Amino acid sequence: MRSFLLASCAVPLACIAGGAAAQTLQDREVAPPTVAEAPAPASDDQVRFTADQLEYDLEGDVVVASGEVRMSRQGERLRADKVTWDRNTGKVVATGNIAVTNPDGDIAYGDQIELTDSLKDGLVENMLVVLNQGGRIAAVRGTRAENGTVSLLQAAYTPCAVVDTEGCPKEPSWKITAVRVTYRPDRKRVYYDGARFNLFGLPSLPLPRLSHPVGGGSDSGLLSPSFRIGRVNGLEAAVPYYWAIGENRGLTVTPHVFTSVLPMLEANYRQLDTTGAFSITGYATASRRSDDVNSGVTDTTQAFRGYIDGIGRFQLSPEWSLSTSLRLVTDRTFLRRYDISSDDRIRSTVALERVDADSYFSLAGWAVQTLRQNDRQGLQPVALPEFDYRRIFRNIAFGGNLQVQANTLAISRHAGQDTQRAFAAAKYDVSALTRWGQEVTLTAYARADAYNTNDPLATDTPSYRGLDGFRSRAIGALAVDVRWPLIGEAFGGVQRLTPRFQIVASPRIENLDIPNEDARAVDLEDSNLFALNRFAGYDRFEDSSRATYGAEWNLDLPGLAISTIVGQSYRLNERPSILPDGTGLSDRFSDIVGRTQVRYRDFVAFTYRYRFDKDSMAVRRSEVDATVGSHTTYALAGYLRLNRNIKGLEDLRDREEIRLAGRVQLARFWSVFGSTIIDLTDNSEDIFSIADGFDPLRHRVGVEYEDDCLRLGLAWKREYTSLGDARRGDSFLLTLALTNLGR
Repeated sequence: MRSFLLASCAVPLACIAGGAAAQTLQDREVAPPTVAEAPAPASDDQVRFTADQLEYDLEGDVVVASGEVRMSRQGERLRADKVTWDRNTGKVVATGNIAVTNPDGDIAYGDQIELTDSLKDGLVENMLVVLNQGGRIAAVRGTRAENGTVSLLQAAYTPCAVVDTEGCPKEPSWKITAVRVTYRPDRKRVYYDGARFNLFGLPSLPLPRLSHPVGGGSDSGLLSPSFRIGRVNGLEAAVPYYWAIGENRGLTVTPHVFTSVLPMLEANYRQLDTTGAFSITGYATASRRSDDVNSGVTDTTQAFRGYIDGIGRFQLSPEWSLSTSLRLVTDRTFLRRYDISSDDRIRSTVALERVDADSYFSLAGWAVQTLRQNDRQGLQPVALPEFDYRRIFRNIAFGGNLQVQANTLAISRHAGQDTQRAFAAAKYDVSALTRWGQEVTLTAYARADAYNTNDPLATDTPSYRGLDGFRSRAIGALAVDVRWPLIGEAFGGVQRLTPRFQIVASPRIENLDIPNEDARAVDLEDSNLFALNRFAGYDRFEDSSRATYGAEWNLDLPGLAISTIVGQSYRLNERPSILPDGTGLSDRFSDIVGRTQVRYRDFVAFTYRYRFDKDSMAVRRSEVDATVGSHTTYALAGYLRLNRNIKGLEDLRDREEIRLAGRVQLARFWSVFGSTIIDLTDNSEDIFSIADGFDPLRHRVGVEYEDDCLRLGLAWKREYTSLGDARRGDSFLLTLALTNLGR
């Protein structure tokens, strides 16, 4: 093979375009030229090429390179069986097994490339282009202008695979054919004239003038539409339009058109900067509504309705971050009626945080909007500010750690109780190992609180109120915790048995003088069995001396892991407890709680949490979460029953429900899926419940096709409860998402 270098010669890789008949979308047998086969010339005005043979006709002034020709210029590489240059006419023709790679990595194939004497524009016959960003274009004929724009006649485009798993040719899931296709490499965008859309080889669908970016680029244009049929709103069609304002920000505007109600406009703005990102979405429409279905009054006038949902997070420095969320809605039924969300409460937040190896700082605030039909909005809290600072001092005083904390919180309500709280706390922990292998941890905790309360009688539950005015209290606790890990072989694996014993001593505290804002839902479970304070928040502290005992067992086998924990506590004094009946902690002996987890490879995950009544062994809490299957075929089941035998009013009510979901892969690309939630609560479990023991809340069933370039789905959803104008009934959703198409 001989190597040659010519000056003032360019190989125009006129080859960024696309092709013709469906079969020409298939891969070509020829391999594209590599950098090693066609190295770059020394300067941009030169063409480096190699060939097995070079002929020069002096009379005809024709140069012919043949046999494994390789040419390169300015990052573009060409291979062909033969290249002929007629210096009289200025025509350059490459034929046979042509493959061209441009600097962006796009690969073009053709039977013949004909160039003008400028060597920067030309004509390609029977062309196939495989784009580096994904997708391929085939055409009967293609031409390239000097600015790089490629025009193709009788062309087809697809991002889909054109061979099956065995490498045999197949028809792509979808493709676009067109009389004329224009590729703009400067915009990385493909434009169509006379286009038709073909799905699964079905009769083609005419399209208006269409364009889309290649690869993962972002550009202005229409996105994939969605369609839904519902009982309340009728047939819904949503056609989003994306406006690429800049490389780091964009606006999506989605008109929602309904057959039964007025249209709704949705807009989403997103922006990504070097410090973080934020997104804000808004909905706006007008319709008839009824906020409270139990009021007996129906609002039949047209009213403005809308919703704002924003979220943002900014990393101001390695230590400092700012996070925000904004959720506001005009009324209680808007989100459910338009199938935006099923939340019954929404919260807006802001938090400035600093985190390093030894300290944590947070300045935050939040506000709650209730969507529950019988809740008063005036009783919902607004917390501003919420301040928390913690710092840990390591290896002090016998090698222990000291953590100090300062915290303040101000909660206000428009028509309810207001509370301000401040406290300072210190916690010292030191651990040691005995000669027999026990791990002993000593803990000392002290805290000073100051509270101010206004209008406590506005709180319905007496135990949450506290006393009006300024109150203070001091909290202290001492604890010793002993763990004894015993490790050995078992069943071909490793097992670990860890008995645990803890004693906590705390003097009596006037808990009920203080309002309870953050410790209302208390329940004994495995996660707080050995906690210093079994209350979840700061407003209540368990003021008793108690002993807690239990054991943890773990077994690790190849592919199988089992862990379980069980325990109980005993109050050492006869002081009356502030823990309410039904929590499992109101008597001197607590209920028995535990948790068992089983995981088998990535196929089975099972968790069971339970609480047994210490006297009757009745199940007071039973919670199951199970997943079986792979990522394509799986079943999920969740069951919860709280049968705490509550006496009195408390935020955490008894209930029973089951949650089911699953997906079955019927074929390589086809699957069916479904999910449901059923309320099993009846009046015997919760006297305030209106459920009848088997009350489905909602279900969803659907079928979906998904391959490498297409997702097509049909889902049926049914709501079983009505709330105002968000009435029970069926809705159907059709989704179609195409790779690289929709913008």
